[in-house]
Amino acid sequence: MATGKSKSPAVELAVGDRTVRISHPERVYFPATGATKLDLANYYLSVGDGIVRALRERPCMTHRFPDGLSGEKVHQKRLPRGAPDWVQTVRVTFPRYGRHADELCVTHLADVIWSVQMSAVEFHPWNSRRADVEKPDEWRIDLDPMPDCGFDRVQRVAGVVHEVLDELGATGWPKTSGGSGVHVYVRIQPDYGFDDVRRAALAFAREVERRAPKDVTTTWWRKDRDPEKVFVDYNQNARDHTIASAYSVRGVAEATVSTPVSWDEIDDVDPREFTIATVPARFEKLGDLHAGIDDAVFSLAPLLEWAERDEAAGQPDPGGAED
Repeated sequence: MATGKSKSPAVELAVGDRTVRISHPERVYFPATGATKLDLANYYLSVGDGIVRALRERPCMTHRFPDGLSGEKVHQKRLPRGAPDWVQTVRVTFPRYGRHADELCVTHLADVIWSVQMSAVEFHPWNSRRADVEKPDEWRIDLDPMPDCGFDRVQRVAGVVHEVLDELGATGWPKTSGGSGVHVYVRIQPDYGFDDVRRAALAFAREVERRAPKDVTTTWWRKDRDPEKVFVDYNQNARDHTIASAYSVRGVAEATVSTPVSWDEIDDVDPREFTIATVPARFEKLGDLHAGIDDAVFSLAPLLEWAERDEAAGQPDPGGAED
């Protein structure tokens, strides 16, 4: 008589006009909740329009957990071997190392579900697209709380961010990070390289710090930051820096999701409530709160003027590569 736990047969999922086979659908990825590989795939199916909009035609690194969260995490930059011929890639280079990689380039939801089959949990896209990977079309504002900073402070700083964006005439699209922070994305004209986008992001961060000096830091070295403040991490706009996309599940025990929210929600939101178990119903009710992001394009010219002003006043870019 056979002993041991029997394995469930593979499941075939219809995804648009593709069929994606999910092997080991019963494998538990999130031990704290019991959520399985199939649960993860079904989650991404439920937010299909949103995750594809967030990833479409961007080079995308994934965080893979072949044995679930209790096993090794793999930072996957190159497309895994064995991909169907319909999964597309985009080549990116890493000048610092003299290397390149053909990264996942999502064009359809089936690409996301196939990635789940390959044990991807998190999706980390570049802020540029394959039409010109060297010219970002997305400026990212990362509100990163330091160890002793409460989420209420992040919420206050988000309000200041919203105020400054409004004054600039820029439309910001907030989301929870899936952890303890908040991200705000702004579509920009792809007229500048990574260095200029980062300069603009630093100028914006410094303006937020000037308005909320008790809550915000732009100090570069982590060891020098006030542990109770929010670091506005402008370096997330540097080349090859990525953060989890909207609707990406995070590789944490609770299976939290980086979830788009409205500005009106931020003061009351609890990011821990957004998980693969709760976000599908929210998405069904509200749709994708980032649906209009591609229609609200901002020019970085005013921020680059701010950067020139700050530099002339003796506030150079601190540089560095800590984060």
